[in-house]
Amino acid sequence: MDSHGQVEQRVVWCVVDSGIGPLLLAATREGLVSVVFHARDAVRDRAVERLASRLGTEPVEAPGSPLLAEAIRQVGAYFAGERRDFDLPLDWSLISGFNREVLRELASGVPYGTVVGYGDLAGRVGQPGAAQAVGMAMGANPLPVVVPCHRVVESGGGIGGFGGGLETKRKLLALEGVLPEPLF
Repeated sequence: MDSHGQVEQRVVWCVVDSGIGPLLLAATREGLVSVVFHARDAVRDRAVERLASRLGTEPVEAPGSPLLAEAIRQVGAYFAGERRDFDLPLDWSLISGFNREVLRELASGVPYGTVVGYGDLAGRVGQPGAAQAVGMAMGANPLPVVVPCHRVVESGGGIGGFGGGLETKRKLLALEGVLPEPLF
């Protein structure tokens, strides 16, 4: 509690190694709140600043925090090929409205090793003409990998865009057996 009797928001974060480079994981008491790709110094620092601004509290680096322990374990198991689904509490406070609705449908309705088109996902949330808005929701996803926006592709067979970069998307889809492993 703070001096006004309010429950103080606590945000903890750490950087973990993965098959696609360093990932920043951040959590609150509600659950995992953010996953950030390519979390080397400059990217990590900007991500922590953005979290402080959006959540109203200074995130604390705490790799040993119980709030992060299960997320660290499950992310490690996913990249080791030992886990297909994430079973983590998620803090959805960084996303709302249509974007949240689309991301929740993605998380629950597009399993490991499958893909869905932007338009198909729009239809699943009752907005069949909103493929472009689904693309925007994927770009705003605060929980990539765990909420698998890499599984959303173009209906014509193209890979589509990706906030973590197309090479990262290809690696994630290869890990899940959707694409062949790159030769080089």
